[in-house]
Amino acid sequence: MEKDKGYEILRKLTGNASMDVIENLQSFSPDFGNMIIDFGFGEIYSRPLFDLKQRELITLTSLITQGAGERQLTFHYKAALHVGLTVEEIQEIAIQCAAYAGFPKAAFALEVLKKVVEGE
Repeated sequence: MEKDKGYEILRKLTGNASMDVIENLQSFSPDFGNMIIDFGFGEIYSRPLFDLKQRELITLTSLITQGAGERQLTFHYKAALHVGLTVEEIQEIAIQCAAYAGFPKAAFALEVLKKVVEGE
């Protein structure tokens, strides 16, 4: 059940664009891929209090402050744009994070966003 819900949420976030990323991960580590779908999207992202736009705002804040890698930021930037966040709002998230996580993490996050926006 969580798996079906997880795939439904994932499609709402990214359309079918993310299916190859998930399938690639599942082909190498099926258990981990299933955890992401079942728990991450099926249980966490589907909770009713926040909508997907709010969840992506929270997720991006967390990823930027952690200094997450380009692949995770790219995935969630695309999801955030898909569910209605604007480029300007995402830029503002990075600026806000600079005050708490440091300018290098925020600068990296903005560099990755630029690549996403420019289609690289």
